[in-house]
Amino acid sequence: MAVGETKKQMLGEMLIAGGLLKEDQLAKALEEQKRRGGRIGEILIDLGFLTERNLAAFLSKQLHIPYVEIERQLIDPDVTKLVPAAMAQRLSALPLYRDKDTLIVAMADPLNIYGVDDLTKETKLDIELRVAERTDILRAVSKYYGMAPAIEEAEREFGASAAAEAAPVTAATDESPVVKLVSMLLAQAIMDRASDIHVDPEGRHIQVRFRIDGVLQQVKTLPREMLAPIVSRIKILAQMDIAERRVPQDGRFQALIVQTEAGPMVTSFFSERNALRLAGDTRVDVRVSTLPVLQGENVVMRILERSAIITDLGGLRFTPEMLDCYRKLIRRPYGMILVTGPTGSGKTTTLYASLVALDRKAMNIVTVEDPVEYQLMGMNQVQVNPKAGVTFADGLRSILRQDPDVIMVGEIRDRETAEIAIHAALTGHLVFSTLHTNDAAGAATRLVDMGIEPFLIASSTIGIIAQRLVRKICDNCKTSYPATPEMLAELGMTASPPLFYRGKGCVACKGTGYRGRLGIFELILLNEAVRSRIMAKAPVAEIRATAFQGGCRPLRQEGLLKAAEGLTTVEEVLRVTQEADM
Repeated sequence: MAVGETKKQMLGEMLIAGGLLKEDQLAKALEEQKRRGGRIGEILIDLGFLTERNLAAFLSKQLHIPYVEIERQLIDPDVTKLVPAAMAQRLSALPLYRDKDTLIVAMADPLNIYGVDDLTKETKLDIELRVAERTDILRAVSKYYGMAPAIEEAEREFGASAAAEAAPVTAATDESPVVKLVSMLLAQAIMDRASDIHVDPEGRHIQVRFRIDGVLQQVKTLPREMLAPIVSRIKILAQMDIAERRVPQDGRFQALIVQTEAGPMVTSFFSERNALRLAGDTRVDVRVSTLPVLQGENVVMRILERSAIITDLGGLRFTPEMLDCYRKLIRRPYGMILVTGPTGSGKTTTLYASLVALDRKAMNIVTVEDPVEYQLMGMNQVQVNPKAGVTFADGLRSILRQDPDVIMVGEIRDRETAEIAIHAALTGHLVFSTLHTNDAAGAATRLVDMGIEPFLIASSTIGIIAQRLVRKICDNCKTSYPATPEMLAELGMTASPPLFYRGKGCVACKGTGYRGRLGIFELILLNEAVRSRIMAKAPVAEIRATAFQGGCRPLRQEGLLKAAEGLTTVEEVLRVTQEADM
């Protein structure tokens, strides 16, 4: 009997001796192995006779090899370069760190002696094993190696500059390196929870960056020769003019995503028109923008994952008191509710969650947006189209003739839109909209600057929200530290939380200490005192002070309360509320 076969049989016998497996189950697994091949441990798991965790824990105990949880393990990115992506994938092995001439590697099957020999020959180092679950290893391998095979193949294909220029820009076949590269790029971005992909020409290279949890992170540097084929492929997907490189262009497409053991994979791309007829796995909307720059064309892809949209007010992470107050506010029969904040602060998400909380069967809810980011059931959504003469103001006028109960205006950008929205709020409609201001009190001043009379603002507006998004501390590597009196005094906190928290960095958060985001909010209810200050054209500071006397808490204070709860860090709150007037 071959050595490899002996090892497979040994594993089964060990599991039977350990009470984790029955003889008839092993017999079925061996029969299945003869039929399809593969390693016995994987087959036992596929048949449901074992779980990955049970197998890993058992092997760790029997072989006296330490068990590690990959998501809690800090991995040296430089060490992963010692093992090729294909080998790591094939062996379900992940290099963790190096100790002089020894490489510590996590493997799902430490009995795979041939695999250990391959690692030794490849790295020229001694191998010290750890046991981990196969799915966790493959997920980490995909994070660290995800784009490597496609990028390496694309680099070989394009080669020198002349060959790259001669490559077909249509990228017609699914086997084309540029097709694989763009698909892998999108799949990696989705796995990393990125909201945007930036492809920037810079000198003799292309910089690829992902915006993760609101912060841009460098992902890969590619040869400059790949720029034209990559941009052309993206333009084709978004139904843009590939021959036009002198003017900015906008487009969008949808991608069909399927989940594999190694993570999400892009299987198909569709135009927006065709994709709406499809059913199946997860679809993501991708908005594309190209911009001619000095060194070529810059591309930004905004990823809108439908399953990620928060459609419940509770998911916004209001404080209980603020949530109760806001629920009462949106049940009002008429009036205008404004949501303010910079671009990317989650204003549209707040509006969507507010609309979903209403009784959509008993109400006619109509929105006018630019663009319609997510399609919601039970309401009519209008897409702004300036080329066809549909602006926010024009769309809003048309909406008022559709017998609406609730109106959502994506953004108030000019006096005309503001006047129509205020008129709608004064004539029995509940109106939601957004403004780009730094805080809630500044919304009234912004409308006055647009030419709206203060008494109209005061009489139509019932509530104003200001919001920011802060990064959440990674739950896998969260650690605490004492809050010193000096720190509390500097932050202006009267309460004394004994601890604050931060993330140490791990594989789950890619070493950042953060994973995910949550909102912090400032809610102003327009009572008589606040209305009087608006009508008197008082400065923003006076409006804020009056609102705070009525119980409103500033953005920074709300953020520090979440930091004290261990949801985010003090540094993160200070970063996103730098303009806050304490």
